Amino acid sequence: MQTEAIDPLTLFKCLADETRVRMALLIAAEGELCVCELMAALDDSQPKISRHLAQLRSCGLLQDRRSGQWVYYRLHPELPEWAEQVLATTLQANQPWLAQNREKLNSMRNRPERPISCD
Repeated sequence: MQTEAIDPLTLFKCLADETRVRMALLIAAEGELCVCELMAALDDSQPKISRHLAQLRSCGLLQDRRSGQWVYYRLHPELPEWAEQVLATTLQANQPWLAQNREKLNSMRNRPERPISCD
């Protein structure tokens, strides 16, 4: 699905799962994350994380990029402003809800190195 076609129904259906909401908000907070970082933050298996990432990508919410052995996910750069605002507002208002996930992510050892710029 193209990001031009993303509408409220598509966005909210895509986020109608706790794992996907947490993933989207963590990615919004961090800029980009790879599968292993999301596995650590959410304490979930690789197949489950990958399945949910595929759903977030197919609805137009995320974009991925490969760098060596790593695949990084970020909010789609052509996401409509209203959708970015929904995520930003939700993230800002729900810091305690994500606190444990962010702690797990920040305590992860051997996080993949990435360039400062996410072009």
